[in-house]
Amino acid sequence: MKKFLVMLLAALMVFSFAACGGGGGEEAADDGAMKVAMVTDYGDITDQSFNQTTYEACKAFCEENGIDFTYKKPASDADADRVSSIEEAIEEGYNVIVMPGYAFANAIYEVAPLYPDTKFVALDVSEGDLTAYGDREFDGPNVYSAVYQEELAGYMAGYAAVKMGFTKLGFLGGMAVPAVQRYGHGFVQGADAAAEELGKSDVEIKYVYGGQFFGDADITAAMDTWYGSGTEVVFACGGGIYTSAAEAAAKTGGKVIGVDVDQAAIIDGAYGEGMTVTSAMKGLGATVNTLLGAIKDGHWDDYAGQIQNLGLVSETPSENYVQLPESTVWNDGFSQADYETLVKELFDGTRTVSNDIEAIPATKVVKVDDQGAIKG
Repeated sequence: MKKFLVMLLAALMVFSFAACGGGGGEEAADDGAMKVAMVTDYGDITDQSFNQTTYEACKAFCEENGIDFTYKKPASDADADRVSSIEEAIEEGYNVIVMPGYAFANAIYEVAPLYPDTKFVALDVSEGDLTAYGDREFDGPNVYSAVYQEELAGYMAGYAAVKMGFTKLGFLGGMAVPAVQRYGHGFVQGADAAAEELGKSDVEIKYVYGGQFFGDADITAAMDTWYGSGTEVVFACGGGIYTSAAEAAAKTGGKVIGVDVDQAAIIDGAYGEGMTVTSAMKGLGATVNTLLGAIKDGHWDDYAGQIQNLGLVSETPSENYVQLPESTVWNDGFSQADYETLVKELFDGTRTVSNDIEAIPATKVVKVDDQGAIKG
């Protein structure tokens, strides 16, 4: 009897260890059903930009298809907290992890090899991000990442702004990370091309990084100075940093260009009708839908292990991963037909845009005032 009790106790201990995930990096047990968890980057699911768009796309897809969905917000911006949130989701049985933002590179590098049966979908995490931390290579057969040609969307916005008649422009970036830099450098190139075509020599761009992805009193003060000294429109490029540009613009009747998604509704709704002249968009929602659909339909192998660079796939503007929204305030200087011509020229190579982020692009006619960073 005593021997039987000892064996029973040992069996219970083994069962308890397995049930609590005591196997280190082993997968959590689940019923095999697709379950999706999104983990937020800087900010949260109410940022009206990157996180919110990704969250809403995941949630809508899962609700439509009867798939369990949750999201996790790391306790801080530290890699350890991102890892903790990812592992918490996996331990709860979620086997598809969606992560928006380059800051997930270290967490992916650390966690993905430990959970080979979990599918990791990343947005804006490049090969360079994954291999940048020390002397390392990355092989992620269970990872897919989409990066975007933000320089094209930025170019469209800068070109449109000058064609619309603006001559005093501003670029307010969030943090000086590759995606934001590509937006900004494309913006400069587009504005310069439009100014050259129009024969304008009076186009100016003030250029600065806020050093964070949200607005605050210091950044608003800088934007007050810009708009107060004649800046007409600012490309606010970095999550919630648009709030500082919009607060300052509202005081002078200035305009704003949104980023990542069509921000017209939120900016105009909070700060004044017609404030947002356009937004430089990239296809976050489209990417989420494509990847979750592929996983649901058993086509994950078509994407696993890839880092895709998404941009223009068609002459039709709405079919592309980078574009301007329908809410763009078209005018005689830049009509919808002009936009379609611009996209065609970018698609067929008649018009080219550099994606170099080493330095702000040299310009032919536009004067760029590089003001560095407000913070950091």
